[in-house]
Amino acid sequence: MTKTAVVILNYNGEKLLPTFLPSVIQYSSTAEIIVADNGSTDDSVSLLKKEFPQVKLIILDANYGFCGGYNRALDQVDATYSVLLNSDVEVTPGWLDPMVSLLDNNPDIGAVQPKILSYRNRAEFEYAGAAGGFIDSLGYPYCRGRIFNQIEKDLGQYNDERTVFWATGACLFIRTTVFRRLGGFDEDFFAHMEEIDLCWKINRTNLKVYYCGKSTVHHLGAGTLGYENPRKTYLNFRNGLALIFKHFDPAELLYKMPLRLLLDWLAALIYMVKGKPEHTVSILKAHLHFIRSLPVNRIKRKEIRNNYPAYSRASIHAGLIIVEYYLKRNKKFNSPR
Repeated sequence: MTKTAVVILNYNGEKLLPTFLPSVIQYSSTAEIIVADNGSTDDSVSLLKKEFPQVKLIILDANYGFCGGYNRALDQVDATYSVLLNSDVEVTPGWLDPMVSLLDNNPDIGAVQPKILSYRNRAEFEYAGAAGGFIDSLGYPYCRGRIFNQIEKDLGQYNDERTVFWATGACLFIRTTVFRRLGGFDEDFFAHMEEIDLCWKINRTNLKVYYCGKSTVHHLGAGTLGYENPRKTYLNFRNGLALIFKHFDPAELLYKMPLRLLLDWLAALIYMVKGKPEHTVSILKAHLHFIRSLPVNRIKRKEIRNNYPAYSRASIHAGLIIVEYYLKRNKKFNSPR
């Protein structure tokens, strides 16, 4: 068994791999590097075989999405720790060691993420994960270093190691046994928020999710699906509703779900006013899909509550991030509340 495996899920990454894979190879000498090809239709596989023969290749027969692709890939990984690394991430010297040390010395930590900085603007945090993820009382996710589209510069303010509620899927360092025991990612999510769902399950066990500011990577972001893509809007709104339906307690759902739906409709209206009707349609489609999926999600909800009845709310912000951001003008994580 390998102690650490760095697993990169690739889909049509022929242009990304030559840019980002070399740093992974150079700075991950203690780990096995695996690229799982998720049914690419470009020449990714040929490129990998020709230019990067030292990398282990797992070839999947179709595009199973982020969730299904990693579930199938990790079924073939024999390692104590698995690092789920996006194909558009550049790593830095020594990036693995602090996270390995954290897990080695703290058996109560199930998953950890490094500091995520922007590849384009290297002094800034990156949207997807920044310095660790949190959620508010309605289940809206945000990060230290990034609230909505407000992104902070890295001034060393988050060089700590601490518990967070969720760790980014862009670079998720997880115990392989924990990933498998919790069933991996929910494949109905396909992509987006699946890591929050998995981390919420971790929070329902006796394990913690951690952030490690001693490790740094640079993420390009939106390498597969752009941030302004209506498909991304659809997935975020659909999966956001599924997430809270699966995890909130019955009393919470009674009033929080209607409020979430109302705020979603408000967002749809704002998109329309801004001249982005395609995003309005995406939100409506997300709601329709969520309603159609209620029978399946009820089963998942029951399984989660039966296996892991409670979860710690220590890392859940008691207020509403929308109120903090838009009304109180607190646009940084460390702003006074």
